[in-house]
Amino acid sequence: MAAWNQTIINHTIWNLPDNYINLNPLGNGTHGQVCAAFDKLMNRDVAIKKITEPFLTKIHAKRTYREIKLLKNVKHDNVIELFSILSPSLDYKDMNEIYLVTDLMITDLHNVIQFSHLSEDHIKSFTYQILRGLKYLHSMNLIHRDLKPRNLTVNEDCDLKIIDFGLARYESENLTGYVAARSYRAPEIMLKWSNYDKKIDVWSVGCILFEMYTRRVLFPGTDHINYLNRIMDVVGYPSEEFLQQITFDSRQYIERTQANKKRVNFKEYFSEINNELAIDLLDRMLQLDPKERITCEEALSHPYVAAFHDEEDEPVGEHLDQSFETFDLNVPEWKEKIFNEILTFNSN
Repeated sequence: MAAWNQTIINHTIWNLPDNYINLNPLGNGTHGQVCAAFDKLMNRDVAIKKITEPFLTKIHAKRTYREIKLLKNVKHDNVIELFSILSPSLDYKDMNEIYLVTDLMITDLHNVIQFSHLSEDHIKSFTYQILRGLKYLHSMNLIHRDLKPRNLTVNEDCDLKIIDFGLARYESENLTGYVAARSYRAPEIMLKWSNYDKKIDVWSVGCILFEMYTRRVLFPGTDHINYLNRIMDVVGYPSEEFLQQITFDSRQYIERTQANKKRVNFKEYFSEINNELAIDLLDRMLQLDPKERITCEEALSHPYVAAFHDEEDEPVGEHLDQSFETFDLNVPEWKEKIFNEILTFNSN
């Protein structure tokens, strides 16, 4: 049995088996801190996420269980792979720490965009890989809800993986209007609050595609209203059908302040992007009404990524058992379920 070592990383105590060495902080993810390490036992580099206060409340405990269930069941080249789930506790009753061990990628797309000049082929490849991973997640009825360059990791071979499922949800759930990263947030999240679907991830991909070409954030809103105004400046006034679907307060605001706005000509507005197919894909992804927005599967068939598209090599997954979403358990009961998930995963 491995011995456990205690160390402090960014003022936080970490307790890990002694086969994990050379720990270096990478940053903060959704609901957790992340560091790089080397696993002597498996002879590989890994990333380790310490979940922040996993059992602070029933909501925290359920969120922790959800993230573990999702990661245990996703197996795809363009999605981060879970290697192990760790806790120093020998009994669920005194368990207070959870660590998720995954494959390590050398950087993320945010850093690549900031410090590299991406070629046309690189941008197409990254766009395709994001869509390929999304197709798999969406086929499992999962919405990532926090797609942004920092949640897309890249290695030296330009392989890309989607990470950080702290905000991921099943499409059929009672979704909330809270998701992170305002600059990549689809407008219907603000306008319809909980009535949205997988198309929100496609909007985020459009924002990321623009950023890869220009190295600028497309909609850098300073607050909720400013962000909505910036979106309306580009996509224009919504159709009457869409207006009737949004919340009363949002409809009143739009009718009062946005009435004369027209959708921009994307070829002119995005003239610095010297690729008409890229602009056409942006146009289809950045539709205000999600009913008019391209799906992930349709985007994979778009001529822009034709050089990479191979439907036979774009796998889908199976819907996960989400019955636990209806459970109203207390913290010790969630702890027990999580402890059992750890035991079953690590025994495989």
